[in-house]
Amino acid sequence: MNHWNAPTVHQLRTFFVLAEELHFGRAAARLFMSQPALSRQFTVLEQRLGIQLLDRNQRSVKLTAAGKVALPKVAAVLAATEELHRVAIDYSQTATMNLVVGTIGAEAAMEHTRVVLAEVVRQHPDMRIEVRLLSATEHFQSLYTGDVDVVFCRPPAPEQIQTHHLATEPRVVCVPAEDPLASKKKVSLAELRGRVMIDYPPECPQVWRKFWAVDPRPDGTPVQYGPVVRDVESLLATVAQGRAIAFQPAAARDFFPRPGIAFLDVTGIDPCTSALAWHAEGGQRPAVKAIRLAAEKLFPSRT
Repeated sequence: MNHWNAPTVHQLRTFFVLAEELHFGRAAARLFMSQPALSRQFTVLEQRLGIQLLDRNQRSVKLTAAGKVALPKVAAVLAATEELHRVAIDYSQTATMNLVVGTIGAEAAMEHTRVVLAEVVRQHPDMRIEVRLLSATEHFQSLYTGDVDVVFCRPPAPEQIQTHHLATEPRVVCVPAEDPLASKKKVSLAELRGRVMIDYPPECPQVWRKFWAVDPRPDGTPVQYGPVVRDVESLLATVAQGRAIAFQPAAARDFFPRPGIAFLDVTGIDPCTSALAWHAEGGQRPAVKAIRLAAEKLFPSRT
């Protein structure tokens, strides 16, 4: 087998730029080279390939027949080289970065969270992942401050926070065990009229607070807010004390069974969703992009 002295990527790029410019001076300027240096590199390229790529004289530069055949192949090689460079950069950045993942409530234990994190680990085994349990006040604030990179959360999300949908489930109501409604399996929203609702601190986005209080009510009944809580355990304790009721994801009845409370199905309210959330300004960071792509692969966007 004859040994072929393969051209360098730089030499191939000189031909590609010359084919676009058809002028040695302009091509040299684009490549930040002197014109004599460009001519030398291009001559070496033609010698290595053993074909004439350009027909050039003092008045014009034109592609030869061989040059026209070679040009798309050279373009493909350069594109593949650029892609390899991008992959190498993404991998090196991802492999050396930490991914800090925030969760709220039982989101860390939900199947969608577990499979997304498992996919990220499978694709990026060298990435270091830290999972943090956040309170109601922290889970969106931490994205603004950069304390976490992404959050597995329960929308709606405030401005500048982008989300990717993962799952949908009904909402249930958590009531004290001594409440007259506690013996029922299902209640209507109208039956809950007048009961005091759990409230969340004002640091929580208003759109999120109102969603979880079902405020406004379809019949126009004003919502009566009561005790303020910052996390699920405080919420459950407050409900068990008979001080308020709270709407929760249906999964709460499996993850948070407690003495003194009951979870009831509710008719007449929209379901809730789970999502992966990130700050809009950080969406293209390698580690964030990696978990976003994993989520999008496993849970394609709904049409």
